[in-house]
This record gives sequence, C-alpha cells and structure tokens, in this order.
Amino acid sequence: MNNNVMIKTPMPSQDPNVRNKNFDEVALGYTEEMAVGEAQRCLNCKNKPCVNGCPVNVRIPEFIEKVAAREFAEAYEILTSTNSLPAICGRVCPQETQCEGKCIRGIKGEPVGVGRLERFVADWHKANIGNGEVKEVESNGIKVAVIGSGPAGLTCAGDLINLGYDVTVFESLHKEGGVLVYGIPEFRLPKAIVGYEIETLAKKGVKFVSNVVVGKSIYIDDLFDEGYKAVFIGTGAGLPMFMNIEGENLVGVYSANEYLTRINLMKAYKDEYDTPIKHNKNVVVVGAGNVAMDAARCAKRMGADVHVVYRRSRAEMPARAEEIEHAEEEGIQFHLLNNPVRILGDEKNHVNRIECIKMELGEPDASGRRRPIPIEGSEYEIEADAVIMALGTKLNTLIRDTTEGVDLNERGGLKADDETGATTREGVFAGGDAVTGAATVIKAMGAGKKAAAAMHEYLQNK
Repeated sequence: MNNNVMIKTPMPSQDPNVRNKNFDEVALGYTEEMAVGEAQRCLNCKNKPCVNGCPVNVRIPEFIEKVAAREFAEAYEILTSTNSLPAICGRVCPQETQCEGKCIRGIKGEPVGVGRLERFVADWHKANIGNGEVKEVESNGIKVAVIGSGPAGLTCAGDLINLGYDVTVFESLHKEGGVLVYGIPEFRLPKAIVGYEIETLAKKGVKFVSNVVVGKSIYIDDLFDEGYKAVFIGTGAGLPMFMNIEGENLVGVYSANEYLTRINLMKAYKDEYDTPIKHNKNVVVVGAGNVAMDAARCAKRMGADVHVVYRRSRAEMPARAEEIEHAEEEGIQFHLLNNPVRILGDEKNHVNRIECIKMELGEPDASGRRRPIPIEGSEYEIEADAVIMALGTKLNTLIRDTTEGVDLNERGGLKADDETGATTREGVFAGGDAVTGAATVIKAMGAGKKAAAAMHEYLQNK
C-alpha cells in the first residue's frame, strides 16, 4: 500500500512555453501505475466526508478502492452510477473546494487527487472498452423535455433516461454541449471528450434537437401541447455583464462569452475555419474568475501579450488556484488591486489603450470580501488593441418573458426550489446557472440531478 505518501502523484503536463502556443490539452493524465499509486493514498474513511462535498454524491472511496485494486472497469461502473459525465468532471470540477476540500488526507498533507483519478477512470474506459455496447433504455412512454444541453441539462437527461423516460433535449446552437463546448477551451476540455459523453447518452435513447430557440422558434406551451409531461430548463446564464464605462462600444471590446465562443465553438484558432477574429498584439482581460483565465490563456495562444486586471488582491481571486498558476506559467501578466476607468480608442474607433486606477482594500462588502477603494491620482494606461470583459453573466429572460407562470428570483434567475428545481409553474423545473447565475459545472450537474429526481416523483404521483 502507498497510503503513507503525503503529496499527490504529480500530473504530467505540457511545458508552459510549448503549450502557450497550442490548443492541445495541458494536463496529460495519469498512467495506470500513477493512478494505482494515488488511489492507494485513500484512507477509505468510514464517514466518507469527500462524498458529502460532492454535489452529485459520487461514491468516491468505492471507485478509488477499485482503482487501487486495478479493477478499472468496475471503478467506472461505480463512478457512473451517480455521475453521467465523469471525463468532464475529472477535468473541470473545482475539486479543491469540494470533494478534495473535505479529504482527511488534506489535514496533514495533500488530499487524494479525486479529480485526477476520476479523469483516469473515464479515459481508461473510453480507450479500452468504449461505449459501443451501451444499449438503449426501454422507455416507459412518458415524454419529458430538457431545454439546454449544458451540464445541468445533460445530467438531468442522463438520469431521466436511466429511469425509463422518453427524453428530448433542445439546444439553441448547432452543436450540443452548451458552455462545455462554447465556453471551456480545448486545452482544458477537449471537444471530443464532450462529444463522447453526449454520444453515450444518445445511445441510451436521449434525443437531441439542435438549432431550436425555446421562447422564439418554439414555446414551452407548445411542448406541453405536443405531449411532454414535464420540462426542465437548463439554459445557463449567457447574457454578459459590462462595467458601463467610457469606451465599451469601441471596436475591439469583447465580452468573454463572445470571445470564447469564437475561439472554442467556431474554431477561430484554426486557419482553415473562416471565423472573424483579430490576432491581437496586446489584450487586457478584466476579471479574475475561471472564465477570465480561459479568455486570457486563449488570447495568449492567439499570439498576444496578455494582461489580467482585477480590482482585488490574489486572495480574493475567484478562479481555481490551478488555473491561475497555469496562466502565470504561460506568461500572462497580472495587475492586481487595479480597476479599469475607461477604454480609449484611435481615430477609427478601435481600442488602443485602457486607463486603470490603483485600488486598496477597505471593509468587507455584502459578499464578505473587502471592498476595493480607488487611490486618488494613481491612474495609468496599458496599451491594448483588445479588451475582454469577463465580469460574469446573468440569465437571458427570453423563456420567462414568453412563458406564463415562470417567475424570477431576487438574483435575476428563474425562481426554483433549491431541493427540487420546481418553478412557479406546475410541471416546469429549472436548475444550474439559469437559476443561480454563473457557477461551476458540477453545481449545475447537481441541480440537474436533483431536478431529475423531483421530476420522476412528480410524474409518478401525477
């Protein structure tokens, strides 16, 4: 046994000065020997605190025990009994604040690398077994609709198909996957991985309909008229937020959503794709969440010198520590305790610089973080030919505005019960970013899972 080792088995990865010029996956994954060694660090605690830290309650010690015994196929069966998207979660979940954050190992050393092992098991299964033998689940004849094919929608669809429902997923874009394909870069989450997970759901019987905007080309009332007995809304929160400062209408100012969609979904980084995007020399990214890190690292790979401007200190940065470290390794410059004042342009109304002001931290605000206060007279400029605003997103209210009886909550998302996802209209459920605002993939999956269970109970009672 290897459980006296106090640090995680390191994850092999591309050299920073190589990877910052390509879109290939940064982390290269464990070998079998690495995975077994890391799995043997697990103490298999009796009260399983790691499971309580997981929004979808993955049976963590059980699947890790199988990895330690080299029973990888059995580990996959345990893993997927509660998680429909293990290869995705293993790559993009913030394990450090969830399952690994609860790990007893972390008290006197580093926690067990749960995410790395989850990724290993999913990748091993794909490479050695595949989804060729996945069989369609026998339907009970009850039709349910899922709106949105992001993590919340896919999880809800996966749980409902396993329960025997006739599930159809409606996606507004031409490609399924939601934020997993338009938001998260290839070097963090290869699109082939997302495609494989969606293909597995399709083989079970989930139907996918793309290029359908619910609230525009079809309405929720239409779905009920067509025989659907319940509807889950997992549309995400795709409406970008801006600072409302001078110069935000200049050519060269992007929302992070637009920039990442052009890069990820429309393949702007590939010469053979005719996607309009400029190869900038100097890019400023405003914000410090995971989306900001994704945008900054994409801009770096597109050949730019990249500056991240954030109004608080490093301690308050909301991005995962791993993403910040990767960005620093790749040569991205951070301007902490700084805030944009205005964006300045040339005679053609193109961005050519951004004016910032230095900040200091005062008393905590409503979020619990110390409020940033401008330092008078500390203004300065950064040369830039593009500015990417990565300040978060909110719900596009199209569905609410076109549907009777679906209300909004105080955060501006859809009003839904925390435990069931039930909205203010009977038979309509919601979850993920559409309810909470921008959050993590795994939290959206957790919401989709809760809603699927509640929809099942609702339909059985009905």
